[in-house]
Amino acid sequence: MKASRIAAVTAVAGSAVLALSAPAFAHVTVQPEGTAAKGGYAVVDFKVPNERDDASTTKVEVNLPADHPLASVMPEAVDGWTVQVTKSTLAKPVEVHGEKINQAVTKVTWTADGKGIQPGYFQKFPLSIGALPEDTDELVFKAVQTYDNKDVVRWIEVPEKGQAEPENPAPVLALTAASDDGHGDAAAGSSSGQTDTAATGKDAAATTKASDSSGGSDTTARVLGIVGIVVGAAGIAYALIAGRRRTAA
Repeated sequence: MKASRIAAVTAVAGSAVLALSAPAFAHVTVQPEGTAAKGGYAVVDFKVPNERDDASTTKVEVNLPADHPLASVMPEAVDGWTVQVTKSTLAKPVEVHGEKINQAVTKVTWTADGKGIQPGYFQKFPLSIGALPEDTDELVFKAVQTYDNKDVVRWIEVPEKGQAEPENPAPVLALTAASDDGHGDAAAGSSSGQTDTAATGKDAAATTKASDSSGGSDTTARVLGIVGIVVGAAGIAYALIAGRRRTAA
């Protein structure tokens, strides 16, 4: 009985690890290439995984934070995708490098020219943005993911500190302290303070296989899931062997 109970508990624990690790693959996230220092410029990647087994992602919309408008937004060309940059007039102009800006990019939309992001793959969509605000520790980018079967997933729920992660969390960019010169990674964006836009892009890296991702969180989740399965299987095998020995005795 003891062996059977141990095996059952171990199997349940392994299944729980796998269940907890699985959602980590599905979220749309944003990460900087290098640093995202307050007051500076940065290149950030929006990582969009395909969370469906029977449909491809054909459209991705990223809404930029209205409470902290960015004067400079430049999308990088992505092979197989057309990009559209939407600008809007600001209710309150922002000042960048001594110049007042009354318009800013409020949304960037990528539309697939072909098959899009197929099941088992993810795609990175880079943006050069700045100047990053100095009066906040993070920026929230609400995203909308559309599939070729017309399904729409809205990644717009803002995570709250101390609360459980929402079902469809919005991508959040953490900002670091300003560098000594107060400009952050100036090489990542234009220092002129004017809004930059780009048209159709087809010359950058293609869709990357999800299993080849180097992201630390994804790798950790996979390892935990595999460990849970192995431990659970070992527990069940031990219980069966112990039961047969008792029967033979």
